[in-house]
Amino acid sequence: MPAKIRLARHGRKRYAYYHIVVADSRAPRDGRYIERIGSYNPNTNPATIDLDFDKALDWLQKGAQPTDTTKAILSYKGVIFKNHLLGGVKKGAFSEEEAEKRFDAWLAEKDAKIQAKKDRLAGQVESALNKQLEAETKIKDERSTAIAARDSKLAAEAEAARAEAKAEAQAEIVAEVEAPAEEPVAEVEAPAEEPVTEVEAPVEEPVTKVEAPNEEPTVVAEVETPVEEPVADVEPAKETAEEKKAEDKTQAKE
Repeated sequence: MPAKIRLARHGRKRYAYYHIVVADSRAPRDGRYIERIGSYNPNTNPATIDLDFDKALDWLQKGAQPTDTTKAILSYKGVIFKNHLLGGVKKGAFSEEEAEKRFDAWLAEKDAKIQAKKDRLAGQVESALNKQLEAETKIKDERSTAIAARDSKLAAEAEAARAEAKAEAQAEIVAEVEAPAEEPVAEVEAPAEEPVTEVEAPVEEPVTKVEAPNEEPTVVAEVETPVEEPVADVEPAKETAEEKKAEDKTQAKE
C-alpha cells in the first residue's frame, strides 16, 4: 500500500491544530507515522501553514497520495504546481529554467493575493474597531450630555430654593421691623376685700317651767324656742321696759 500524506490531530477540544505527516495508509489517523513534514493551524485567519516544501515535493514524486485536505494545503503552498512543472520538464515540454521562471511568477502572484487578503482582513478589523470606538464615543457623549443636563437642573433647583429661602428671611425681617411696639400691660389692682364682721348670735333664753293646778297632774310644758330670724347687719334695738313688763305678764298667764 502506498504512503499517504495526511493530518494528525492535536490540541484541545474546539481548538485543534494538525501535524502534516507521511504515514502508512493502514496506520490509524493519530498513530505511528513515517515522517512529519509540517503543521496546519486553522484557528487563525488566514490559516497558518508551516510546510517543508522540499520534503513534501519529494514524497509526491515518490508516489505518496495526499488526502483532500492535505492536497488543498499543498496546492496553496505551490507544491502541486511545482510537481506539475517538473513533470513537464521530464517530458521535454520546456526547460528547467522555464519551469523555475513560471513557478516564481506564480509564487509572486500567490504572495500578492495572500498579502491583499491580509490587508483586507486588517482593514476590516480596523474598521470594526473604529465603528465600535465611534459607538462607544457616541454613548459616552450622550451620557455626558444627560449628566450635564441633570446637574444643571439640580443647580437651578438649588438656586431657586436658596432664593426662596432668602426672600422668606427678608420678609420676616421686614415684618419684624414694621410691627408696632407692644404697649406694656398695666396691672389693675384688685379692690381690697372688706373684713367680714362677725355677728353675735342672740343668747337663748332659759326655758321656764309653768306649774299646773294641784288637781291636775303637774305637766311641765316646754315652751318652744322661737325660730331664729336671720341676723341682720344692724344690731337689734334694746327692748323697752314696758315691753318687758307686758311679756312677763303674758308668761304669767300661761
